[in-house]
Amino acid sequence: MHIAGLGTAHPPIRYTKAECLAAFESSAWFARLDTRAHLIARTVLQRDNGIEARRLAVTSLDEVFTIDPNTLARRFLTNAPALASQAGERALSQAGLRATQIDAVVVSTCTGYLCPGLSGYVAERLGLRCDVQAFDLVGQGCAAALPNLMLGQALLASGACEHVLSICVEVSSAAMYLDNDPGVLISACLFGDGAGAAVLTRQASASGRRIKWTDSTSLVEPSERHALMFEQRDGMLRNILSRAVPGLAADYAQRVLHTVLGRAGLNPGDVGTWIMHAGGRDVLQALEKRLDLQPSDLRYSAAMLREYGNMSSAFVYFVLEAALADGAAPGWWWLSSFGAGFSCHGALLEVQG
Repeated sequence: MHIAGLGTAHPPIRYTKAECLAAFESSAWFARLDTRAHLIARTVLQRDNGIEARRLAVTSLDEVFTIDPNTLARRFLTNAPALASQAGERALSQAGLRATQIDAVVVSTCTGYLCPGLSGYVAERLGLRCDVQAFDLVGQGCAAALPNLMLGQALLASGACEHVLSICVEVSSAAMYLDNDPGVLISACLFGDGAGAAVLTRQASASGRRIKWTDSTSLVEPSERHALMFEQRDGMLRNILSRAVPGLAADYAQRVLHTVLGRAGLNPGDVGTWIMHAGGRDVLQALEKRLDLQPSDLRYSAAMLREYGNMSSAFVYFVLEAALADGAAPGWWWLSSFGAGFSCHGALLEVQG
C-alpha cells in the first residue's frame, strides 16, 4: 500500500489558551464549579502544557459553554461532514485523482454519532460513485487513524479496490462536558477540532515522494479501558482521562515499535522520522523517555500539538503532513497512534524521494 495524497482541515477561528481561560472565567459554568476546578483550569491554561492554541467549530467561545445534547448534536452534524470532505478534497487533489476513481471510503470518528453514517455525507459532498464501498468506524478514540488505514490496506490487498480514501474527523467541541472531575476539566483544555485524509493506492505514484506502508501491528488491552474512554452521561459524551495514560501510551508504543522493527530486522536507531500521536505534553515526554528519543525526534508532533491541540484521531495526519512539508529525510518513518481501549497501533513506512 502507498499513501498517494494527504489533506487536512480545521475550523477557521484560532483560540489561544489565554482566550479560553478568560471565556471560562466569564461563563456561568465558572460559578457552578468548585474552587479546585478553578485551580485546575487555571493551572492547565496558564502553564506551559504544550498547547498554545486550538481551532474550534464555534464563532465565539461563549458558544462552547452552551452544553446540552441538542446543541452538541447540531454542532457535530454541521461541522463533521464539512471538515471531513474538505480534508478529502485536498487529499484527492494532492494525489491527482478524481473523486470517481475512489473505490472505497473509510471514515472514523468518536465525537458524534450519525445514522446513516458520515461516509454517506462525505460521498455526497465529494461526488464519489454510488457503488463506492463505504465504511464507518466508531469508538476507537484517538487511536482510530491506524485501524482506518489498516482497513484500507486490507481492501487494497484483496484486489477489490485500486484507490481508497481514508478520513478521520473529530469535532471535540461537539463532545464538550464540564464538571469538577480533574480528568474532565483537563480534557476540556486539551482537545481541538480537525480532520485528516489520505488517498491509499496499490501502486506508487510516478513522481514526488513515495510513501510505502510496509508493516504494522496493534495491541488492545480491554482491562485498561477505564484509563481513557468516553461514557454517556445526561445524553452527552463525558471523557474519562486518568493519570495512567502517559505511562500506558509509552509502554504500548514501545511494544508495537519493537514488534514491527524486529520483523523488519531494524532497530529504533534506523527510524529517521517519528510520526506520533501526541495526546498531550506529558504523553510526549513519556514517549521520549521510554523510546530513548531526543526532543527533536518528536518535533512535528510537538509543533502540531502546540498549534492545534489534541485533535484525537485526526492528529497523525497533521503530523505526517508537517514532516512531508518540512522535507524530512527519506528512509524509515514510524507512524503510531494510541487511545481508548486501551489500544495502540504502529506502522513502518518507507519514504523515498
